[in-house]
This record gives sequence, C-alpha cells and structure tokens, in this order.
Amino acid sequence: MSRKITVSLPFMMLGVLFCVCLIAANLLETKQVTLGPLELTAGLIVFPVSYIINDCLVEVWGYRRARLVIWLGFLMNFLFVIFGLAADALPAAPYWKGDEGFHAIFGLAPRIAGASFLAFLVGSLLNAYVMSRMKLLQGGRHFSLRAIVSTVVGETADSLVFFPLALGGVVPWNVLPAIMLTQVMLKTIYEIVALPVTVHVVRRLKRLEGADAYDEHISYNIWKIFDL
Repeated sequence: MSRKITVSLPFMMLGVLFCVCLIAANLLETKQVTLGPLELTAGLIVFPVSYIINDCLVEVWGYRRARLVIWLGFLMNFLFVIFGLAADALPAAPYWKGDEGFHAIFGLAPRIAGASFLAFLVGSLLNAYVMSRMKLLQGGRHFSLRAIVSTVVGETADSLVFFPLALGGVVPWNVLPAIMLTQVMLKTIYEIVALPVTVHVVRRLKRLEGADAYDEHISYNIWKIFDL
C-alpha cells in the first residue's frame, strides 16, 4: 500500500500564493515603468515575493516540499501561457477593439516564454538548494543571512539565464550586464526590506506547524518531484 501524504493548510496556502505570484509576474512584466533613472518592468512588484515564499517553504518544510511547489508553479505558469496563447489565436469579434492590447499581454513570444520558464526553474531550485545547505551548515542559525544569500544566488542565476536567451541580440550585448545587475540588486533590496516580515512569518509558521526541517540525507535530484 502506498504511503498517504498530507499537507497542512498553511503549506497549501503558500503553494497557491506562489503560483499566483508567478502568473501575476508574467502579466505585469508586459508593462515597462520608469522609476527615476531606472527602466524596469512592473513584474518587479511581485516576482521577488516568490523567492520569499521559497525561503519560507525550505525553512519550515524542507527542500523536498519546496521542490514540489516549484514544479507545481512551473506547471501552472505553463498552463496559463498555453491558455493565453490559445485565446490570443482565436479570431476577435468584429465589434471588439481590444485585440491589439490583448495580444501585447497574452501573445507571448516562444523565445521569451522559453527563457522565462528555464530561468524560473534554475533560479528557484538554486535558491531552495542554497537555503537548505546553509541551514545544515549553520545549524539552523542565521536565517536572515541565508535568506539574502540564497536570493542573490537565485536571482543571479535567473538573470544569467533569462536575459541572454530572451533579449540577446535585441538589447545590445554590452548593455545586458548592467540590466542584469540592476535587476539582481533591486530584487535583493526588496528581500532585505521585506526581511522583518519574512522572519515573523517563518517563526509563526514553525509554531503553527510544529516543524523546523533539516534536510539531512535527502536527494537534491530536481526530478524526484514526489519524493516527500
């Protein structure tokens, strides 16, 4: 008989929020914004939240549960993009005047979509791995430090994958490093500003769940999705 696996309400809610943040980030990335001297996308509002949730998942439930949520987020995001492309391909009603705007949001180019999916997986899984290994090495101390370090590693990997694959040749190659560095710095600052809230949430979750995972003797194989 197979082992029955259950998840708690807080875990389920964080998993749902993680998926919502990824889908929202896809939509918000279509808007370009200017903040002072910086040219950014509106996705910056929500995308770092997924890394904060990632940190909470690893800290409380461990790498294996976080890996499941990361793959679930990937699948939900993929389905959303497929549904959007299908809707975009349908012929517009003669009286409807929003086709151009709809296409700008949902007609995601395959190159952009592929780069986004790959960058998300690499960045999120690395973030979870670094959080997990640092917790073991530090004996559970210094949560704030590993939350920041894991974000820097994850966001750097995300940018190194996404920008060359999605924008290489479109944006001049000599400009890309500055864009990538700006993205990593701003998202890391976001994490630092939100850190007091993250610490409070993690402490509350540990009390509610009675859990504080240490990933000893586990497999970090990214394909073992259902190894919980």
